[in-house]
Amino acid sequence: MSYIDGFVVPVPAGNKEAYLKASRKMTAICKRYGAIRMVECWGDDVPDGKVTDFKRAVDAKDGETVVFSWIEWPSKQVRDEAWPKVMQDERLKPDMANMPFDGQRMIYGGFAPVLDA
Repeated sequence: MSYIDGFVVPVPAGNKEAYLKASRKMTAICKRYGAIRMVECWGDDVPDGKVTDFKRAVDAKDGETVVFSWIEWPSKQVRDEAWPKVMQDERLKPDMANMPFDGQRMIYGGFAPVLDA
């Protein structure tokens, strides 16, 4: 099975186009280093929970939308080899200084699929 990097990030609603532009660039870079696909999902029906929820997980503020994303890699090995290259890619440097979201509130992790139906 493949390997998944998952992300949840709060994005100011007014930054949607800037976020998508940065995401398209990141997609091209990740694919260059072996990613199979990248999916960006703009929050549409993100309810408030009683104990926790997506908004609280990323400390979303008024006017921010929760974005749920993932990158699919062919394997954990490909992912592990790719990330250092991705982060050193010169095309990312201009975006790192002007990200259209607060990267300190992003949550992320790597996940090994256990069911793919």
